[in-house]
Amino acid sequence: MRAVALTKYLPSDHPEAFVDVELPDPTPGPGDLLVRVRAVSVNPVDVKVRAPKDKVESSPRVLGWDAAGVVEAVGKDVKRFRPGDEVFYAGSIAKPGTDSELHVVDARIVGRKPKGLTFAQAAAMPLTSITAWELLFERLGVPQQKTGTPKDALLVVGGAGGVGSMAIQIASKLTDLTVIATASRPETVEWCKSLGAHHVVDHRQPLAEQVKALVPGGVRYVMALTATEQHFAQLVELMAPFGHLGIIDDPQTPLDVNAMKRKSLALHWELMFTRALYDADPLSQQRLLDAVADLVEAGTLRTTMTQDFGPLSAANLRRAHAAVETGRTLGKIVLSGFP
Repeated sequence: MRAVALTKYLPSDHPEAFVDVELPDPTPGPGDLLVRVRAVSVNPVDVKVRAPKDKVESSPRVLGWDAAGVVEAVGKDVKRFRPGDEVFYAGSIAKPGTDSELHVVDARIVGRKPKGLTFAQAAAMPLTSITAWELLFERLGVPQQKTGTPKDALLVVGGAGGVGSMAIQIASKLTDLTVIATASRPETVEWCKSLGAHHVVDHRQPLAEQVKALVPGGVRYVMALTATEQHFAQLVELMAPFGHLGIIDDPQTPLDVNAMKRKSLALHWELMFTRALYDADPLSQQRLLDAVADLVEAGTLRTTMTQDFGPLSAANLRRAHAAVETGRTLGKIVLSGFP
């Protein structure tokens, strides 16, 4: 099978950061699917894993943690899926990635592809949908209800990114929260509003004053999706007592969690790979992706794909990684098909 892989961890603009390779076709285990990949998307986790380091792989390593495709074969214990089914999923960080023609994945973390979306549009959604959904409803404990009477507020830091773009939609469509997003450019402000954000504040300026002008008592929930260490003191200041702070990024300096004590604030981590890594009810992610598919088909949620960088090749994947590294992408970048 054709794939895009790495053996050295190099800057994205290095011609050997990714290379086109031919690898043996993988074989699904008893509980696995063999999927013919039709499209993938690129997430910040891809960039973090590929980041330059003094390490050389003895055999080509395939990255990628988002895919949409068609089931090619099923393991003997798989009951739900059959060859020809269209699916989408995010995979496991502990296993070979999706940047290949064929990919083996645990059937329990695979959902049905939403009808009406292209494979490229569908590939933009799994990892970010799972992350936003789990963080909002499972980690932060936000009630999933829509009565039309907002009671609490949610701040989404980095609203125009992949996870932020799904979080805004899910929160504004499925909960009673007033959704406040952060963005700093005209196009990202408009993007957040188009997804359902009730208010947008500028994360280049101190956040506490802007947010408290909208919610004087402070927000109960915060999804800190990027630059958490930069904003941490402001987030503590703008939160209401007994609030919940959820983070997904990787602060490089310790956070002053003692500052949270006075308000009795709670801190929550979210990593969507935890379920696959520890076999911790992975089937819940299948149910989650099926729910997302239902909501897309109902017109409640929409794809966050904004750019298709063309076929999955080493050159195009290097371009996609370089774009994600800027931290200025809008929504999601996908690659579809093979040269």
